[in-house]
Amino acid sequence: MRHAFPCGNAALDFVGTLRARRNAAPLEMLDSPDSLDAWFRESGLVDGETGCRPSDIAPAVMLREAIYSLVAARLAGEDLDENALALVNGTARAPSAIPQLTPAGRRVEATPEQAMSSVARIAVELLSGPEAQLLKECGRPECTQVYADHSRGSRRAWCSTKCRNKVNVAAYRARAREGRRPADNRPR
Repeated sequence: MRHAFPCGNAALDFVGTLRARRNAAPLEMLDSPDSLDAWFRESGLVDGETGCRPSDIAPAVMLREAIYSLVAARLAGEDLDENALALVNGTARAPSAIPQLTPAGRRVEATPEQAMSSVARIAVELLSGPEAQLLKECGRPECTQVYADHSRGSRRAWCSTKCRNKVNVAAYRARAREGRRPADNRPR
């Protein structure tokens, strides 16, 4: 598997295809038709190849950045960017991926445009529904993944256990460098 899906929401995971967004050199995961095709398949939006071409990369990246712009505005309590709204809504208007019933069960096939329409529709549902109030950005400074916090008390601070572990390990190492040991609460 090439891509990570820590959020459980295809639109948010699609936004996460640009990793470490605020770093000097963010990591672009949608760098080829094969990587875009793999993302659509690995996300579960489609079951086979979408036939992505080099010309599909730019519209996919534009959609991703438009979704991120809308999510970031929601997080900051700001007005939504009109251009981002127009792009997401225009993409959502196109036909989406088509589920089919086959003798072997359900199969979803799509063109790249249909797969992007599915992502845009998921973003519209997310940002217009009750989950929009649950959006948070990962608490690890190097990570910019956005997720919906469904934890009890809305106390989740990281997009995944991987990020939580990195924060905990960094804190442990910082304490060790300072010569302190973690509190030992065991009875003696």
